[in-house]
Amino acid sequence: MTQFLIRRLILLIPVLMGILLVTFVITRLVPGNPCYVMLGEKATAETCNDFMHRYGLDKSIPEQFVRYMYNLVRGDFGDSIKDRRPITTIIVERLPMTIELTILAMLFASFFGIILGVVSALNRNSATDTVTMIGANIGVSMPVFWLGLLLAYVFALLLKDTPFSLPPSSRLSAGMSMPPLAKVWGLEHLTGVPAFLLSLISNSAILNGLLTGNFALTYDALRHLILPAVAVGTISMAVIARMTRSSLLDVLGQDYIRTARAKGLAHRLIIAKHALRNAWIPIVTIIGLQIGGLLSGAVLTETIFSLPGVGSRMVEAILGRDYPVVQGFAVVIAVIFVFTNLFVDLSYVYLDPRIRLK
Repeated sequence: MTQFLIRRLILLIPVLMGILLVTFVITRLVPGNPCYVMLGEKATAETCNDFMHRYGLDKSIPEQFVRYMYNLVRGDFGDSIKDRRPITTIIVERLPMTIELTILAMLFASFFGIILGVVSALNRNSATDTVTMIGANIGVSMPVFWLGLLLAYVFALLLKDTPFSLPPSSRLSAGMSMPPLAKVWGLEHLTGVPAFLLSLISNSAILNGLLTGNFALTYDALRHLILPAVAVGTISMAVIARMTRSSLLDVLGQDYIRTARAKGLAHRLIIAKHALRNAWIPIVTIIGLQIGGLLSGAVLTETIFSLPGVGSRMVEAILGRDYPVVQGFAVVIAVIFVFTNLFVDLSYVYLDPRIRLK
């Protein structure tokens, strides 16, 4: 296990290098000059030359990449060309929102997806199975932007002034604020990685409310995330439901399931202890892959619901040729995705003791 973990962590380095290199090259091959995008009508040949020299964009792509990697190793993500602020500050502001949305969407998708998949498998070829799978296919086919607008219309307009009304946009209600945890706990002297992690937690509305005892803040943040989580998690829910059904049906046809039935074991015990446990591996695998997709694919959802997350900021950075911001978010998302896959691989040992990671 230890050797496997060390090897995977070492392999993380070339994976991140490859992601960085591809992102770096693609962003610089996209047509358009960041100087003209930033300065607009004020851009002249002289000002653009100064602009390109100031940000090192007048050098060749290999030189720029080596310089960027050197700064990255030192923990310096650089500054935004547009905002002229450190990338770490922008990450701290935007990443918690996307992580909250991803976790809630994944909880919604996993819970209902697994239940629907189990119900469908246990009622194979019945009306319940047919309706469930038709619903799953519809869920996969529905565009996120269409579903998001539909949910906002129903729960914010049609159900307005009812107990089922939900906010259609923004992260928090007017008047709600998140106090910096460093100031609340008297930890303003922290620097480096501890300060960065504390700032990430502080900018998570849900965690901020729980840690400061402001449960009204947590409740308000959760209410604002319900519609976005359902909108972005519906496709994942449909995929998980179909995978759960397929995996469980495959297991239910095995000899040891028939043996368990012949021995007179209760039906619920057979499903819970024998069938589901052996069907978990492909389900957990698809859940891990869906988490990566949600982290990087919440652009439309964040735009529709006016959420200040990674996706909307990435679009702004790409359109504005703000290379450092694009690269910074690419690194962070890649690290989260790789570690999520590592956690999924490690979970195989617990789910199936016959698996040995070597």
